[in-house]
Amino acid sequence: MIIVVVDDEQDCQLLFKQQFRREIKNNQVQLYFAFSAEEALYYLQNQLTDYIPIILADINMPGMNGLEMLKIIKTTFPNLKVFMITAYDDEKNYLTAVKYGADAYITKPIEFNKLKEKILNL
Repeated sequence: MIIVVVDDEQDCQLLFKQQFRREIKNNQVQLYFAFSAEEALYYLQNQLTDYIPIILADINMPGMNGLEMLKIIKTTFPNLKVFMITAYDDEKNYLTAVKYGADAYITKPIEFNKLKEKILNL
């Protein structure tokens, strides 16, 4: 399973690789990192999205934010699962994410055991 992680914070790459190390080692998961919404959209438009079941996206990013990206993804790739991740439990962002079709809304700090459960049960 390929998981695309979209976050402008470079250190998220190390965190996700540590948290998913067992799944990576067992070839259950491949992680791809995009450090902006624009980079993620470019990647999706140039890949076979049938092989990408899920995107984990931060909401607050410079340039295009995660909610804007979510709206584009759900319009262009309606079957792609998108989990929104945020450090701010903001009701407005939550309602917007639901309106745009987010499949999950996760607040930081991420509970990786629960996240893995959701992902691996897709």
